[in-house]
Amino acid sequence: MAKVRVRPETGALYLDFFYCGVRCREQTTLQDSSENRRRVEALLSRIEKQIKQGRFDYAATFPHSPKAAVFAKTDADRGVSFAGVPAAAPARISTPTFADFSITWRAEMAPQWRRLHREGVDAIFDAHLLPVFGERPVGEINKADVLGFRATLTSKPGRGGHGLTAARINKIVGILRQCITEAADRYTLPDAFKGVRRLKARRPDVHPFTLEEVEKIRTTIRADFRTYVTVRFFTGMRTGEINGLKWKYVDFDKGLILVRETFSAGKVEEDAKTERSLREIPMLPQVKEALLAQREHRHPTSDYVFANRDGQPLDAHNFTNRVWYPLLRYLGLERRRPYQTRHTTATLMLASGENPEWIARLMGHANTQMLFTVYSRFVPNLTHRDGLAIAGLLSRHAETAKPPAATTDIDLNAMTAAQLREALKQLLVSPPAKEGGPAM
Repeated sequence: MAKVRVRPETGALYLDFFYCGVRCREQTTLQDSSENRRRVEALLSRIEKQIKQGRFDYAATFPHSPKAAVFAKTDADRGVSFAGVPAAAPARISTPTFADFSITWRAEMAPQWRRLHREGVDAIFDAHLLPVFGERPVGEINKADVLGFRATLTSKPGRGGHGLTAARINKIVGILRQCITEAADRYTLPDAFKGVRRLKARRPDVHPFTLEEVEKIRTTIRADFRTYVTVRFFTGMRTGEINGLKWKYVDFDKGLILVRETFSAGKVEEDAKTERSLREIPMLPQVKEALLAQREHRHPTSDYVFANRDGQPLDAHNFTNRVWYPLLRYLGLERRRPYQTRHTTATLMLASGENPEWIARLMGHANTQMLFTVYSRFVPNLTHRDGLAIAGLLSRHAETAKPPAATTDIDLNAMTAAQLREALKQLLVSPPAKEGGPAM
């Protein structure tokens, strides 16, 4: 669909439309304003009408455009020039193969990608994209190819012998979209992903532990991992963050844990998942106590807070399969990944009434949306008090709004002199109740 867009770097409006199957973007010198938008939209509407009628003259409308010479006053729909003579076919734009372009694109994007993401993208290209599109020119990949490719992914095996999940398919197709969209922008090609929507995917599995389950795990787990799981449960740190935590980032004086590095796939990265993930986490009393205990038994030559016998960071897979899952089986708890300790932190803090914005900062979220869309549904089950807060407020208000009870003769006889004076004072201040209208 043709649109009027704005260049973010200049604020100038431009037209974005398709002609002869080619995406065209023609600039204007008009700044973005309601009046200028109306003028450009009117022009775009006239262009669309002329294209449908087969009488659009590209060179006359955009005489200084580089595309004017390419189209040469061609009527794309009928293949007839305005002089009534069959026109030559539009020149086909030469484009590199998908494999060659992907190498260039990945090299250009690499500086802004984390190592794990780069490795994940390369794995997707090697396993899925290059075998299908590698030898094809990027200019020949169209919407039908994209939809057909996505359909084949649904039959490919995933983890555990099951098919690829919708989330995984979306990720693979999303990488393809980024690459093809950049090629379309660079070589002025039609948008092969126009109208292609993401598959509906399930929400991530969020199954936090209750406070009772947390205490069972902490008191039952092997003593050499007790401080480790305590810090996980009450800080919300990600696996790579806690495994990569070094003593120099533990500030006992200020009571803070500084998240500055991560450890994943056997390597240390001096950054985090997102910019928000570089944060300071306040130590709860349980966390500070656990870290002080861990310091008493720290590895003599290791910089890492939680290290193995060789002084290296804990191996996530080894902990999960040899310590975590056997413990859950022993306690009769449902099998859950260690990452659920992070979800547990969020739900426990929400249930305790902490400020959601503070929780979001502690967890490294950009805003509170994750808390309210994912975690908040667990809070009533944790507190068992859903609806009681507002009920208590209404009850207190009703109690204060009740009129004072009538004083009987027995009450008067039981009052002291001071109480009688106070009761008389209240009667003089309070207006008499009206009963049956004014006295006659």
